[in-house]
Amino acid sequence: MKYYLIAGEASGDLHGANLMKALKKEDPEANFRFWGGDLMKAVGGIEVKHYRELAFMGFAEVIMNLGTILKNIKRCKKDIEAFNPDVIIFIDYPGFNFQIMKWARKKGYKTHYYISPQIWAWKEGRIKDIKRDVDEMYVILPFEKEFYEEKHNFPVHFVGHPLIDAIYNRTQVDPETFKKENGLDERPIVALLPGSRKQEIKKMLEIMISVAKDFKEYQFVIAGAPSQEKSFYESFLSTKNVHFVTNKTYDLLSISDAALVTSGTATLETALFKVPQVVCYKGNRISYEIAKRVIKLDYISLVNLILNKDVVTELIQTDFNTKRLKEELTKILDPYKRATVFLEYYDLEKALGGRGASENTAKLIYSSIKESK
Repeated sequence: MKYYLIAGEASGDLHGANLMKALKKEDPEANFRFWGGDLMKAVGGIEVKHYRELAFMGFAEVIMNLGTILKNIKRCKKDIEAFNPDVIIFIDYPGFNFQIMKWARKKGYKTHYYISPQIWAWKEGRIKDIKRDVDEMYVILPFEKEFYEEKHNFPVHFVGHPLIDAIYNRTQVDPETFKKENGLDERPIVALLPGSRKQEIKKMLEIMISVAKDFKEYQFVIAGAPSQEKSFYESFLSTKNVHFVTNKTYDLLSISDAALVTSGTATLETALFKVPQVVCYKGNRISYEIAKRVIKLDYISLVNLILNKDVVTELIQTDFNTKRLKEELTKILDPYKRATVFLEYYDLEKALGGRGASENTAKLIYSSIKESK
């Protein structure tokens, strides 16, 4: 069968690739065409556009790039019609995907949504679009099933979180070998995860690296995003005690003592590697002021949202400064604090439902499409 997938971010590329692998097991004749990244490309099929050309961050940035976004939507619709897939699989990325989803429903395509957009955080009114335009929804956070089914009377499938599979299936690196290959010394590591988009990386790294001089017994290592060239990071590497690796985030986290992490999927990845962290966020001021008024959440990190309590410290906007970051990093390097964080992380993993998310989703998609033929 023919599958058309749309992922617009690095995390979507990872989950899309694992879903494609699982679909191949169910359907050896699977034919993929997709908007995604290098990981999806490695599985096979035809890449239409890379997510690095799609990622615009915040309200202000979206408005400034509206022309490009509209051209991409038009191109996507034409490409779907030419390919004529048996199913379109939307992977998160709601701003773009909702536009395609509405059109696809009118055209009679099967619409499956893997990884629900976070409408429980903001734009809850989008539930009308989902009820109207989505055939099957696959959710990966435990509270999302309750949100959809009990609050909005819309049946969904809770499939577990695909990050657990991605982390479990990787090959563990040898710490000494990793440090040697990447020009690092023997000191313990503080990982810096500044995000994947250029706008956020610049904002985050300026403050993250400002504390490096105060922790000389540690080495700070930037996890470079696969979507960005090393040259983009060069200006940050002149700071003493700051190093760089690219496209090795999981390997880096697996041997790190602590991490400074930009809000998003990376907070959950860091927790699943059992690394104490400080969650950081600083956006465009206009975007932030708008978001503050429309997002109805007590937390911004998935770790705190899933456990519904303050497990990891969140430094947001003006709170994200050198002084506060230094204080919070000092805390998570303390042995007693670390022990309490580890216990919370084990509870988090239990709440996420264990392994098998990609396989569960692939089975459900394949059987649903097969039955409808």
